[in-house]
Amino acid sequence: MSDTKKFAVILSGNGVFDGSEIHEATMALYSIMKNGGEYEIFAPDIKQHHVINHITGKEMNETRNVLIESARIARGNIKSLKEFKEGDFDAIVFPGGLGVAKNLCSFAFDNVDCTVNPEVEKVIKDMAAAGKPIGSLCISPVLISKVLGNITVTIGQDSGTAESIEKLGATHKNTGHGDVVVDEAHKIVTTPCYMLDANIVQIAEGADAVVKAIFKLF
Repeated sequence: MSDTKKFAVILSGNGVFDGSEIHEATMALYSIMKNGGEYEIFAPDIKQHHVINHITGKEMNETRNVLIESARIARGNIKSLKEFKEGDFDAIVFPGGLGVAKNLCSFAFDNVDCTVNPEVEKVIKDMAAAGKPIGSLCISPVLISKVLGNITVTIGQDSGTAESIEKLGATHKNTGHGDVVVDEAHKIVTTPCYMLDANIVQIAEGADAVVKAIFKLF
């Protein structure tokens, strides 16, 4: 029987302003395999909150599906989040991007009063209850904080978001490029990525640091 650690990576669409941050997602997948793991990709089969033109930053008059858009990053090899089973995985990773705060939950609009997609909430709670590591990049620690409450995380140095995280019952620690915060008691690993003014090399370093920290928690 293989002892290769299996990661579930949860996407929220395709593109930083309305879905998953593509660099963070790609570098997380790369890091998982580079460090000896394997992954499977999931996304909720739901309507995307809205569609943003990534050149102009303006909303477009069209509708898209989070699972179908996420499949672009996954090269089609993706499953609906409703198919996720905690027992099949050793860890889970949430890349950032505003899709986390718009599609997986409503933090972008409702701040601490946000609601969380029920499938997403179940996945997080199931993995936490099983004592399995949860990796979280960029803005996604706000999602984990909303669901789990009393954990320690980082989103970098943005005071407004950090304050919201504290209001959700979590503890925030300021960090720089490539830094990770490891909540060993709850097996939560977070890094700021593009919550800081970062480049793709720094994104790769942050994603790799998260994955390596998760391997130390097994």
